[in-house]
Amino acid sequence: MFELHHLTAQEQWNWLQRGDVTPTELAEHYLERIERLDAGLGAFVTVTADAALARARHVESSVPRTAPLWGLPFADKDLQARAGVPAKSGSLLLADFVPEESDEFTEALDDTGGVSLGKSNVPEFGMPSYTESRVAPPARNPYDLTLGAGGSSGGAAVAVAAGLVPFAPGSDGGGSVRIPAAATGLVGLKPSRGAVPSGTGIDKLAGLAVPGPLARTVADAAMFLDALTAGVPYPFTLRAPCWSGGALLGAAVRGEGRFQLAVMTTSPWDDVYDVVLAAEASAALDLAVRELDAIGHGMEGLALEPDATYATAFRTIWQAGAASIPAEGADLDKLEPLTRWLVERGRQLSARQLSEALLALSNYERSIIRQFRHVDAVLTPALAQTPRPVGWYDSENPERNFAQQVQYTPFTSFVNVAGLPAITLPVHVSDAGLPMGVQLIGRPGGEHVLLSIGAQLERRLGWQRRHPPMW
Repeated sequence: MFELHHLTAQEQWNWLQRGDVTPTELAEHYLERIERLDAGLGAFVTVTADAALARARHVESSVPRTAPLWGLPFADKDLQARAGVPAKSGSLLLADFVPEESDEFTEALDDTGGVSLGKSNVPEFGMPSYTESRVAPPARNPYDLTLGAGGSSGGAAVAVAAGLVPFAPGSDGGGSVRIPAAATGLVGLKPSRGAVPSGTGIDKLAGLAVPGPLARTVADAAMFLDALTAGVPYPFTLRAPCWSGGALLGAAVRGEGRFQLAVMTTSPWDDVYDVVLAAEASAALDLAVRELDAIGHGMEGLALEPDATYATAFRTIWQAGAASIPAEGADLDKLEPLTRWLVERGRQLSARQLSEALLALSNYERSIIRQFRHVDAVLTPALAQTPRPVGWYDSENPERNFAQQVQYTPFTSFVNVAGLPAITLPVHVSDAGLPMGVQLIGRPGGEHVLLSIGAQLERRLGWQRRHPPMW
């Protein structure tokens, strides 16, 4: 039986524009699904049903239909502040925090004409690459509820994959959009540093974190990113000359071009941790290589140059980023062991150590761009392993926990360091029925190339027709 969530976000927008469905009716449909299904999924930590319906009615009456996401529902990531809505950030420390003002990114989402249905689940302060915390049930993979959904945008991924929203924003400081998208069979798009005016990443430590969409199709992801940029000029934006209103969606819809691609299975963590590529991850990569070769793209191998500075420098920055978490004295006991370890290590760092780490990552950024500059995109596995079981990560031993995260997600963090765009694509399904993906990394401002290639693979592999049991 047909239901509204069976439509892509693009199709839902077309229905809204024609008047075949209203923003209120669409919000009601998704709110009913959330109420019925989310208790076993852990996608949402807060559902704002009354506010969502009021917003939908406001959109119908007062927001021009030309708004790029007019009437489409989404879920705010719970690391973002929305006035009057709890913002727990996955932590007991902020369990009762209700911000009085919305942050810039949340306001930018409202400017698109979309309708927020609530807050999606996150791990504590978004630090881990899995979504399990002390303030909410874990975000469970819709394809197998014993498995996690990755993180830190795990709740957003579950919501999209299970048909609780058509797409959702996430944030990505080390893979936090791409990891959960890959784990749940979605498209996850991390923009170039500077591409999104309301979340450039330039103001973040080492320029790591930027917002990006999680979606079921390449076109839906492009539509969302177009809405976030909205053709707004920004002095630090590294966008390609073709970037203007709707340009990315156009690239995703057309899916044109032949490009020179490099295939890579090395990571900057290989000399520090035991990184082993699972057979399922290799199968996904092999499938993508075969399909891309059949399309006519140039293919070559690539291995990262060894760099002894990366692992230490990235750990230092991750710890330094946690140092500002507002926990002092007895409040430190409210933090989970991993977060407390990061906070305490971060506060022990000297200015010299921080300066040296920032310099090392800046040098690494230039090195990566130099190593990749002869190709249009670099293809890697999205994840090194299949989605991890809920409770798999060591909750008491932070060092082992950090190692586990690296071994699961070795291919994502260096892309943030380099400020490059990247997209994960759900090309494969394992024998156990689990999604497995690949990652494409582009040149600065090269999102249009990634979307074009992704659209070509999507047409051949049809992942938009795969759905979990509760669909």
